[in-house]
Amino acid sequence: MPMNEQPPWGKKKKPAGPEDFLAILIQKIRDAFSGQGEGPAPRNDQGSPSSEEPPNLFAGAGKILAIVVAALILQGAFTCFYTIKPGEVGVILRFGKYTRTTQPGLHFKIPFVEDLAKVDVEKVRKEEFGFRSRNASASTAFDRKGYDFDRKGYDMESLMLTGDKDVIEVAWIVQYKVSDPVNFLFKVRDVAQAVRDASETVTRRIVGNMDFDYVLGNREVLAASAKRELQGQMDRLECGISVVTLQLLDINPPEQVKPAFNEVNEADQDMKRLVNEAEETYNKVIPKARGSAKQIVEEAYGYAAERTNRAAGETNRFKAIVKEYQGTEDITRQRLYLEAMQEILPKVDRVYVIDKSQQNILPLLDLTRASAKEQQPVAK
Repeated sequence: MPMNEQPPWGKKKKPAGPEDFLAILIQKIRDAFSGQGEGPAPRNDQGSPSSEEPPNLFAGAGKILAIVVAALILQGAFTCFYTIKPGEVGVILRFGKYTRTTQPGLHFKIPFVEDLAKVDVEKVRKEEFGFRSRNASASTAFDRKGYDFDRKGYDMESLMLTGDKDVIEVAWIVQYKVSDPVNFLFKVRDVAQAVRDASETVTRRIVGNMDFDYVLGNREVLAASAKRELQGQMDRLECGISVVTLQLLDINPPEQVKPAFNEVNEADQDMKRLVNEAEETYNKVIPKARGSAKQIVEEAYGYAAERTNRAAGETNRFKAIVKEYQGTEDITRQRLYLEAMQEILPKVDRVYVIDKSQQNILPLLDLTRASAKEQQPVAK
């Protein structure tokens, strides 16, 4: 037999599991109350236990009490110190009443008098409407690839009615953080449900006040307005949260009306294209026509001003001549005659001089004019 092995009669039977250990502990407690834990009972001459002295019940109770007190002391020693991790805060309650808030680090609390509740104030919590995330570890609401947009089972969350009585499906997400741990723990029983109810109320009211086309094209404006109103409601309820993001992720008409909706969109795009083409033609033709009309009007104004000024000048000239003529008739008549001849004679090819003493007409030989004609080249 090896040296490290004990014979079967020398081995101690160990408990096989927690159930056996619990059964042994209960048996020991029973033995302590019955006085069997003080050693073997005295026996009489026949070898049977003597029953003259009653078992010492107080001795067993004292042992149990000492064990319980020791366990309570050890538990208090272990629970009086606690650690708050980074990103968390500790809320201390003394007999159920809020006492203080502790920051990350090692702290002390009175055991059995003060209770601790830890709140993660850096964690971004989220609530999804109209869909559920396929991957629970999705890091951001803007990564649409990490989401499952299968709407089966969530139609009642996403279906809404717009201001022009059209049905639309809106999927959105709300992200928030804890800003006041005390209000977060004690003011509202279920903060997540309060966020869901308030967000649905705000979003449905905003979408219900807008037209279908406005909702499709202005999701950022609607999301910002919904975020402000949701934060206001959370502040009035004293939920102790701060809304980080309210994002409208998907806005579409219901599946049953998508073909008709696409046809309407195509017709609307064709209408806009034709309108743009008409406006382009209008912008080309109308300004040109307006410019031509303005040019004609300005030319007419200029012509009228020219004729008017010329007529006024001629009138003033005639009046001046009349005035001079009335003073010196002979000189004025002679000057007028000379000016008329100066203007007419250069245009006359032949000039005849008539003398009263002569009976025949004497032609005036203009050598200068004749020589000028001779110098002109003859066309071949």
